[in-house]
Amino acid sequence: MRKERDYLGKLEIEGEVYYGIHTKRALMNFPSTGEKLDETFIWAYFMVKKACALLNTELGYLDERTGNAIVKACDEWEDLKKHVVVDPLSGGAGTSINMNVNEVIANRATEILGGKKGEYLVDPIDHVNLHQSTNDTFPTSAKIATIVKLRRLIDEVINLQEKIQEKEKEFYSIRKPGRTQLMDGPPIMLGQEFGAFADALARDRWRLYKVEERIRSVNIGGTAIGTGVGAPKDYILKIVEKVREVTKVKIAKAENLIDATQNWDVFAEVHGLLKSLAVNLYKISNDIRLLGSGPNTVIGELILPAVQAGSSIMPGKINPVVSEYVMQICHMVFGHDMILNHACALGNLELNQFAPLIVHLTLKSLTLLTNACRSLASYISKIKANNERCEEHLRRSVSNLTPLIKLFGYEAVSEAIKKANWDIKKAVEILSQEKNIPVEEILKVLNLKKMTGLGYSL
Repeated sequence: MRKERDYLGKLEIEGEVYYGIHTKRALMNFPSTGEKLDETFIWAYFMVKKACALLNTELGYLDERTGNAIVKACDEWEDLKKHVVVDPLSGGAGTSINMNVNEVIANRATEILGGKKGEYLVDPIDHVNLHQSTNDTFPTSAKIATIVKLRRLIDEVINLQEKIQEKEKEFYSIRKPGRTQLMDGPPIMLGQEFGAFADALARDRWRLYKVEERIRSVNIGGTAIGTGVGAPKDYILKIVEKVREVTKVKIAKAENLIDATQNWDVFAEVHGLLKSLAVNLYKISNDIRLLGSGPNTVIGELILPAVQAGSSIMPGKINPVVSEYVMQICHMVFGHDMILNHACALGNLELNQFAPLIVHLTLKSLTLLTNACRSLASYISKIKANNERCEEHLRRSVSNLTPLIKLFGYEAVSEAIKKANWDIKKAVEILSQEKNIPVEEILKVLNLKKMTGLGYSL
């Protein structure tokens, strides 16, 4: 054990850990929720600290020996990340998380200079946090992490879209009844249904790609409230460029650092688009689940892959488990969006005190949706079409008679269907007899080309 002191007093710290007294107090104040800080966010935070140390050294505000030790410690972030232990939902607008990172870097840098943990040859505040505040390093790190994870998500959306488009081509010639309100509708091609899924994802792909422009604007250099108090002008002018150089992420200095510090609406915008993606993933997953339902007693037009046993008591049962997995993730994203909107709106004056919650939910939703897209893409690639069931359902669907409305009127066709007890062939025969039109002439009207855009007829 070692003892550390702050202005509140002394505390004992475990000898092997790299964090210090500020982190220890946070662990005492904020019992673990079981949630963990996103690893990409931790990486981004260490890289922001590295950039600050590099610039402060170049400008002469840190001596070279201290600055180099900080930079080297930051580069060891993968080994040190396990010591960033403050709960993501800690209070203080992220101060405890910032201090946790500062202390870990300071203690490791102290070791690099030949000292021991707790000696602080490199100080967490005076050196690692020089010319910084939680209020500019935390949101800047969050935006960098969001951009990195957003790109990963876009890659998975693209992959999912491509897998669905492959099925669109594979199922292009398979005709089946469409459904509205889960009831029989006019004919559609199974490939057309998958084509619609792909087009929905194309919109998500474009929206997510464009929103990166909004998240690039950062407030690093603004320090506490965006005025740059405590930071020299030459540092403020150059810090964004240095962070961009270190992280290889295209960020830009916000036009108004005060606005970028106090207003977090961009996270509401980003998460709103994540919610839109979740809406489409939910719809696609549920439709696949419905089309594969039964499979012998309900729709069964898709043959869903057997990825695991479906029951501990019903032999041979296969469940749409991946669809259900994705839908549960989407429910979580829907919930995150509501919470995040409130958190963004409830910031007070110059700062949003709920920054940790906003960042945590944004990054968590990005992770969840990335995983969901990857899993769903693999699942969809294994789906097969049940051609026979599609044809059987098509033959029995009374909605195939929709084009006859132009010939006989809505009421006459409806009455014929009713008299035929919903048997298509009998309904056509009844209309032929009642209207004195040969069956062959009526069947010429019932051409799927006009209903589906493809050249098939009944």
